[in-house]
Amino acid sequence: MKLQLSIKTKTLTVHKKTYFDKRCNLCGLVTSKKNKHMKQIITIALLVIGYSISAQSIDYNLSKKGYVAEGYDVVAYFSQSAKKGSKKYNTEHDGVQYLFSSQENLDTFNETPEKFVPKYGGYCAYAIGAKGIKVDIGPKTFEIRDGELYLFYNSWGNNTLETWLNGPTEDLKAKADKNWEKLK
Repeated sequence: MKLQLSIKTKTLTVHKKTYFDKRCNLCGLVTSKKNKHMKQIITIALLVIGYSISAQSIDYNLSKKGYVAEGYDVVAYFSQSAKKGSKKYNTEHDGVQYLFSSQENLDTFNETPEKFVPKYGGYCAYAIGAKGIKVDIGPKTFEIRDGELYLFYNSWGNNTLETWLNGPTEDLKAKADKNWEKLK
C-alpha cells in the first residue's frame, strides 16, 4: 500500500513573524504547526497497522463478555461434556478469549489450540450450512464429528442439532464449509 501525502503551504507574514497555513490533500485538515498534521497521520497509520496485526483471522461468535463458546470449556466438549469455564483458567488464541474448567484443560488447549477451536467460528453449524447465515449458539448443544467441535442453536423449541443429525448431515456439513469461506 502506497500512501502519498502532500501539504499545500501558504506563507503569511504579520509583524515580522511568519506563519504557515497548510492544508492536507488527504483529509483537508488545515494546521498552522509545521509537523503536527504529519504526526497525526503517522499515529493513525500505526494504530491501523497495530490493529490489523492483532486482529482475529476469522469472525468468532463471542459472548457479551467476549468469550468463545459463551465461555464454555472447548476442551471439555471432547470428553462429551459441556462445562462452563472459569476466569481463573483463561487464554487468548487468534485474538479471542477462551475459558476452561481446569488447569489441565487450559494446558491441553495451549499445546494444540487449533484442534479445539470450534468450526465456523463457534456459530451454529446448521445455520451456516442450511441458510448461510451466522446464528448464536446454545453452548450445551454440540457435536464432535471427525475430531472437530460443532456448536448449535437451541432455543424456543428449535434444537438445530436434532435437525442436523436427522437431515443429510454430510451434505449440510459440505454446504457449511463452502458457506463459511464467504462468511468468515
